[in-house]
Amino acid sequence: MNQNVNWYLEKKLERVKQSLEKNNYEVFIAEDIENVKEILKNIIEEKSTVSFGGSMTLIDGGIIEYLRKCNITLLDRYKEGLTPDDIAELYRKSFFADYYITSSNAITEEGYLVNLDGNGNRVAAMIYGPKKVIIIAGINKIVRDLNEAYTRVRNYASPINAKRLSRKTPCVEKGICLDCNSPERICNHYVVTYRQNVKGRGIIILVKQELGF
Repeated sequence: MNQNVNWYLEKKLERVKQSLEKNNYEVFIAEDIENVKEILKNIIEEKSTVSFGGSMTLIDGGIIEYLRKCNITLLDRYKEGLTPDDIAELYRKSFFADYYITSSNAITEEGYLVNLDGNGNRVAAMIYGPKKVIIIAGINKIVRDLNEAYTRVRNYASPINAKRLSRKTPCVEKGICLDCNSPERICNHYVVTYRQNVKGRGIIILVKQELGF
């Protein structure tokens, strides 16, 4: 990476880190996804129960495969052979997990988390339930403010995820959000988290590379 670009990213990440810390989060800055795994190794206790939310950051970054090799009880929603009822039960069990790992659709420079969910299980667990929530976010998830976050989530992340999930929605046809009433709509729960109220519960790993959508 160009040293000037690297300098710019470091300054940006440090500003966001300070904002998040003011909002009661513990924050780490990782050089890359391999560094993220090293951080997770130091955070997650052996034999603990771990769950995770739907996230291309976790899938593409190899985090789920990493977790499968750890000495933990993993509530693995992608395990082969699971029925829809099995998956729904894992969603409920996730609220009692020791650690819940996911990403965020956007993080503002003010230190706010912005997420848009279909079923709501991911944002619900981020808000309440698991003892600790670990959020892994690439540099591409950082935005200036809530207005920019809204635009990113609705007109970038949501259409791409709808396409990924093969949903028959207007955004898949047009490539932008049309605020539809489609039965296959995935953007049903829009949540802004201004602050983590329980100190020590929210852990955020900011990564100096692009991850997920």
